[in-house]
Amino acid sequence: MNLAVSLGSARLPNPVLTASGCAAAGRELEPFSPVASLGAVVTKSVTLRPRAGRPTPRMAETPSGMLNSIGLQNPGVDSFLAHDLPWLADHGARAVVSIAGGSVADYAELARRLRDAPALVAVEVNISCPNVESRGEVFACDPLAASRVVAAVRAETPAGVPVLAKLSPDVTDIVAVARACVDAGADGLTLINTLLGLVIDPVTMRPQLGGGTGGLSGPAIRPVAVRCVWQVHAALPEVPILGAGGIRTGLDALQFLLAGASAVSVGTAVFGDPSAPVRVLAELQAALAERGFGSVAAAVGYGHRAAGHEPVGPRAPEPEPARPPVPVVAGSKPAWRLGDEEW
Repeated sequence: MNLAVSLGSARLPNPVLTASGCAAAGRELEPFSPVASLGAVVTKSVTLRPRAGRPTPRMAETPSGMLNSIGLQNPGVDSFLAHDLPWLADHGARAVVSIAGGSVADYAELARRLRDAPALVAVEVNISCPNVESRGEVFACDPLAASRVVAAVRAETPAGVPVLAKLSPDVTDIVAVARACVDAGADGLTLINTLLGLVIDPVTMRPQLGGGTGGLSGPAIRPVAVRCVWQVHAALPEVPILGAGGIRTGLDALQFLLAGASAVSVGTAVFGDPSAPVRVLAELQAALAERGFGSVAAAVGYGHRAAGHEPVGPRAPEPEPARPPVPVVAGSKPAWRLGDEEW
C-alpha cells in the first residue's frame, strides 16, 4: 500500500495529520506515539504576540461534540520559533504551522518570520477561527478579505513551501471563498474549521462558556465537513484538500478521501484517545486494502465517479455477516449496544 500523499509541493509519508489546536505542537502526543510517524503535525495557531485567550470556562461538552472558546491562546511566534519548531525538528516530525492574525499585515509578518524555520513543510493560514472576540476578524467569511490574506502570506512564503487556507463552514457558499483563495495563490485548502455554536447552562440560565460563543467540533460536524470537501473538490478537483472535522476512525477518514480530500486531520478525538491519529492511520490503511485500493491517491475523489462506473481495482468490501440475536435475560444488561456515536 502506497500511503504517501502530496499537499501541493509537500510530500508526506502518509495522509493522517493532527488538527490545529488539539495537540499543541506535538509534545503531548509523543508519550503515546512518535510524532514522526504521522504525516505531519499541524501546530496550534500562532500569533505575532502572546495571547491569553478568552475568559474561562472555555470548553463544554455537547451531544457528539465539544464546544470551545480558547480564543487563540498561544505564547507568540518568538517563543514558538525558539522552542516548539526546534523540538519538532529534533523528533523527526514534519510541521504544518498554523498562523492567525488580526490584520493582513499580521499574517504577512508571521509568514516572514517562518522563513527557513526548521521542520516546516507547509503554512496553514487560519482565517476562520470562530473564537476571537470580534467576528469581524473571520476573514474567511468574505472572499475578498480571504484572498488578501492569502496573497500576502503567499508573497512572503518560499516557493517550495505550500500555503493552505483554512476555511469556515459558516458561509453561504464555501466554493466561492475557496476559489478566491486559490486565485490568490493558495496551494491547497484545509476544510473545515469548527462551526460557531452556543450552549446555555440550564442552572445559571446564561451561556456556559465564559466567552459566550464557541467552536463546535467532534463527530457532530463530520457530515458538514464531508459536504464541504465534496463541494469544493467537485468545483476545484486539482486543488489539494486537507480534510478535518469529527474524524475518529479509519472509516471516517475514508469518507473524506472519497469526497476529495488528499489527507486528513484528527483533532477532538485525541482528547479521549491521544493515540487516535496513529490508530486512524492503521484503520484507514486496512479499509483501503479491503476495498482494493493500492494507494491513498487512488481513493481521492473516488466517491464522485458516475453511478455504475467501476474501474478495475477498487471493489466494495464483503458485507459483514448478520449478527446473531442477543438473548435477553430478565434483569440483565445488554452485552453490547447499537451504534458507537456516544460522546
